[in-house]
Amino acid sequence: MKSRCPSVIRRPLSLSLSLSLSLSLLLAASPLPLLAAESWPDRPIRMVVPFAPGGGSDVTGRIIGQKLSELVAQTVVIDNRPGAASMLGTDLVARAAADGYTLLLADLALAINPAYFVKQPPPDPVKAFTGVALVAETPYILMVNPGVPAATLKDFVALAKAQPGKLNIGSSGNGGGLHLTLELFKLRAGLDLNHIPYKGGGPAVNDTVAGQIQGTFIGMGGSLPFVQNKRLRPLAVTAAKRSAALPEVPTLTELGHDVVVTNWYGVVAPSATPNAVVQRLYAEIGRAMASPDVRERLQATGLEPAAQSPGQFQRLIESEVKRWRQTIRDARIQTE
Repeated sequence: MKSRCPSVIRRPLSLSLSLSLSLSLLLAASPLPLLAAESWPDRPIRMVVPFAPGGGSDVTGRIIGQKLSELVAQTVVIDNRPGAASMLGTDLVARAAADGYTLLLADLALAINPAYFVKQPPPDPVKAFTGVALVAETPYILMVNPGVPAATLKDFVALAKAQPGKLNIGSSGNGGGLHLTLELFKLRAGLDLNHIPYKGGGPAVNDTVAGQIQGTFIGMGGSLPFVQNKRLRPLAVTAAKRSAALPEVPTLTELGHDVVVTNWYGVVAPSATPNAVVQRLYAEIGRAMASPDVRERLQATGLEPAAQSPGQFQRLIESEVKRWRQTIRDARIQTE
């Protein structure tokens, strides 16, 4: 009688081999990004700030980066890459490895630049990046020299309409958030104001203080000292509601002008960054933003802490791109 043992033995071996092969295929098919996300971060993180040290982007990046470094137990290196209206740093991150180790501290310029710089356009902010977290916002303020005969925005509008093309209003440069806010205000209020572009907001403010120009739009943080020492007169803020830092200054909307602009700051990553890594980053940045010392430091510079999920922030970027492209068309702004 022939033994059936060999056939009994062969079946388990065949099944074992099949299971091993299936397991190997399953592991091979497992998304490597998920495995990478579990170990993230295992080395320093670079946060690119596409502006020079000392500005709002730099201050925000350093405050968030310091706390994030403590939370994830890895160094967060702030890498200032100024130039070309923030496009040098933006392009660097767009071309970086999508692994969560190179991030961009973006601001409103990310949405404006593609519509304004059309001859050599920057990376598409919607296609090249994925939103991680919105962290802070700040409005702009229309400031005038105290010698301008306009105690209120109503007075200023009347003065501008009485002298079309005569009032000079400065900005930090062509195509920037301050310039586009001025153009939007001109469009909504029906004013003919003369735009004077500077290489940065500081020179525009200095010339307004000196009386070389009549006014300028300026960020909240940079305006507070000039308001306190009465060297500049604030007429209106561009936010949807009054600022806690200057509660006596009305908004443009409450004065009848449909202009709401905030310069936002947020973290974005290259678009192919694994969702698991994006979610982990969002969670850790959220923990950083919940820290009282982070919120106090941001508010001390005129910034209001903000919070949006990756999806919400991505939709904000998309809407801002459309908005400023339309504004440039409506105002017939000459692009570069």
